[in-house]
Amino acid sequence: MTENTTPPKALTRPYSFTTHGITIDDPWSWLRDPGYPKVTDEDVLSYLKAETAFFEGAMTPHKALTDTLFAEMKGRIKEDDSSVPQKDGDYVYWRAFEKGAQYRKWFRRPVGGGADQLILDEPALAQDHEYFRLGAMSVSHCGRYLAYAIDTDGSERFEARIKDLSTDEMLPDVIPGTLSSLVWTSDSKGLLYSLANENWRTDNARLHWLGTPVESDVELFHEDDEGFRVSIGLTSSEKWIVLATGDHVTSEAWLVPANDPLAKPVLVSARQAGREYDVDEREGTLYIRTNDTHPNFRLVKAPLATPDQWTEVIGASERFYLTDFTLFKNFYVTEGRDDGLDQIEIRDYDTHSAKRIAFPEASYSASLDDNPEYDVKVLRLGYESMVTPDTIYDYHMADDRLEVLKIQEIPSGYDASLYTTERLMIPARDGTDIPVSIVYPKDFAKDGTGPLHLYGYGAYGIAMEPGFSAGRLSLLDRGFAFALAHIRGGDDLGQQWYLDGKLEKRTNTFNDFVDVAKGLIQRDYTAKGRISISGGSAGGELMGAVINSDPDLWGAVVAHVPFVDVLNTMLDESLPLTPGEWPEWGNPIEDKAAFETILSYCPYNNVKAQAYPPLLVTAGLNDPRVTYWEPAKWVARLRATKTDDNILLLKVNMGAGHGGKSGRFESLHESAEEFAFILWQMGMTD
Repeated sequence: MTENTTPPKALTRPYSFTTHGITIDDPWSWLRDPGYPKVTDEDVLSYLKAETAFFEGAMTPHKALTDTLFAEMKGRIKEDDSSVPQKDGDYVYWRAFEKGAQYRKWFRRPVGGGADQLILDEPALAQDHEYFRLGAMSVSHCGRYLAYAIDTDGSERFEARIKDLSTDEMLPDVIPGTLSSLVWTSDSKGLLYSLANENWRTDNARLHWLGTPVESDVELFHEDDEGFRVSIGLTSSEKWIVLATGDHVTSEAWLVPANDPLAKPVLVSARQAGREYDVDEREGTLYIRTNDTHPNFRLVKAPLATPDQWTEVIGASERFYLTDFTLFKNFYVTEGRDDGLDQIEIRDYDTHSAKRIAFPEASYSASLDDNPEYDVKVLRLGYESMVTPDTIYDYHMADDRLEVLKIQEIPSGYDASLYTTERLMIPARDGTDIPVSIVYPKDFAKDGTGPLHLYGYGAYGIAMEPGFSAGRLSLLDRGFAFALAHIRGGDDLGQQWYLDGKLEKRTNTFNDFVDVAKGLIQRDYTAKGRISISGGSAGGELMGAVINSDPDLWGAVVAHVPFVDVLNTMLDESLPLTPGEWPEWGNPIEDKAAFETILSYCPYNNVKAQAYPPLLVTAGLNDPRVTYWEPAKWVARLRATKTDDNILLLKVNMGAGHGGKSGRFESLHESAEEFAFILWQMGMTD
């Protein structure tokens, strides 16, 4: 592609619409190709290519810095890395990278001894594809078959395939257009999956019998609510298949015998608006996590014969947020957060008393790791902190002992003692204390002169875990502090924290982020204009909102696949995600108040004639989550409206989707570009 040093200018074409008596002008609406998901309009493609050419031209003078950052990041990756082997039935399974490879190979060997077997070769599958992603994969109960799904363009419409591991031959069974887990029946003769419909929604659960035409597959379950999505799972004992359906606030589950998938599904409890639950089974008793009495969830149980008659096992708590539970044969595990800190507890079925696993640091991220077997005495755990690399433990229950199996290796070297991490509480403008996790070099001077990178997300009840990042070291080693803002909209401090950042309370999320930045300035961690910020998807919406409201705070901004055209997207129920997103953002079609709320903060609609900070924006042409035209329209409006000469770049991945480029080194290169942009704009390229 030819480099271009002139900022592109998107044409405007008059277009407006009126909803609830309010007229909206949208002169860049033409950037949405009418043939989407196919994008063939020459004017649209020409503009996207011009933006990418401008991005490449602007970054060319900083190629040496990008290459240096990439080399640093790559040097922190153990190229021939492999996972800790784990027993599952008659085999031990693991995965490994070969030196220089972008993708993994998957292996197993018999528990009783024998040769290693390569069961899936991602590098071979990815060959000749610009993009590759492995989705669901599942070995049949008998151990003979491997079902797996792949995506080769970033559209997240996967093709499911089946391999006979006894012969290494591919079966003729190929299922296009899947978007789900792949679950085997007990006899290993049938496979359950969900198809993505024409609007990229999973409204079904289907059964495929090996050796039969896909056209004859049986639909076991169909969801009629356009806002709900169907998922398929397996209980811990593997006796029942779980067909779950729901949106962001309401759920419902049905059970099908894994040995008789055509049996009539058993409804656990009929959907009730605003109630969520998930279910597992042990010896005829269902265990159910639900928020029916409190946002922080409780655990109940019910006989399989009367699944909607619930008896409380663990009550809900203001302080403890129950995030998950896992059943094993002789005990069960609850996971949650106590005042925002991860906790893992081993519980007895008779008394339900809890043994909490102790971890060595005051702030960390911990969870169950890979535990595929039902009858175990040792638990596999994952652990990390902002200064401790990813660590895999085996927890031996008999003697309450953590055994280190693997610590993420940093080949180029890493010394945790060179860094300090803290957890701060910074008050937002309404008096709510916002947690902030921060890491910085030991010699970082808190005198208001240092650069600081602030990251946030704040949506869908997704918490920002205070974990480790090897890539982050490239900023820390250049004198940055790095902070995570645990803003409302995530569930960092429980479900109420999430509820206080959505719908009519959405602006709390943006205010929290700004107030965290101002609080860090007041504490002399940094200064106005010395803060770089980044966020992706809904976190990209956050970036758009805070540069509209407080543009002078930020020295550099990176918005990855940003959800910035919120109003238009929520008004278009034909888009893949829209009906299912209304519980998160509001339905502006039917609700004028929701329309006005979204309009009040929507980044695209609130661009104004003011100076904006330097900005790097990314998009994926095949992205089904945040469609490419959202960042494209936003950039076009910013170019036409802003009053400054600061750089504004849009990089469009023409062969990728929501997650950017695939492959561990390609994604590293994009991180290197991001950091090079930040250092360039912060005047730190030397």
